[in-house]
Amino acid sequence: MHDGCTFNHRYVKSNPHEVENATWMLTVFNCFGRQFCLHFEAFQLGMAPVYMAFLRFMGDDNEAKKFSYSLEVGANGRKLIWQGIPRSIRDSHNKVRDSQDGLIIQRNMALYFSGGDRQELKLRVTGRIWKEE
Repeated sequence: MHDGCTFNHRYVKSNPHEVENATWMLTVFNCFGRQFCLHFEAFQLGMAPVYMAFLRFMGDDNEAKKFSYSLEVGANGRKLIWQGIPRSIRDSHNKVRDSQDGLIIQRNMALYFSGGDRQELKLRVTGRIWKEE
């Protein structure tokens, strides 16, 4: 459990060539007195391995729409930014993933962000949650 509406996470994987459904631990945030959880996982999109990060809201869709969030990942002079609306936890995980409603990072780009000899995945994902007035 993490208190606050901004976050900064590192995701590390020693063998980035094994993407077969790699998932990392869920992080749960307490923000504006509500709970959100940050998902980060790897999967195949067609033939291409990708990483995806997205935020889900512990509540229904109507309430989720009152919030927005941004995610940012980058290093070595490159940056990707995603801004969206958290998905309700009532939407299945696969539904969110398959709709690609989140920050999607192609593996080559992820390895650029990781620097070094491309033998290890090292991503820093930062973000924040705010209320839409």
